[in-house]
Amino acid sequence: MSKLYVKTDGSRRPSNTRGAKIMEFPELKPTSTAISLRLPSIVLARLKVAAHRRGLPYQAHIKNILAEAVEVK
Repeated sequence: MSKLYVKTDGSRRPSNTRGAKIMEFPELKPTSTAISLRLPSIVLARLKVAAHRRGLPYQAHIKNILAEAVEVK
């Protein structure tokens, strides 16, 4: 049955790429920048616990904290 599924499911096969052109977007800028940040282990552990309580990934939680800290009021 899986063979039939593969034969009839067009999304599993590459689409026709004849005539396709590679596009470049030189003015497109990334919306975020990766950084490396060293934190004491206990601070990271507390951030992870707080993020878990809010149902967020810990990195998103850290981003929210930093964004609020630098927000101009």
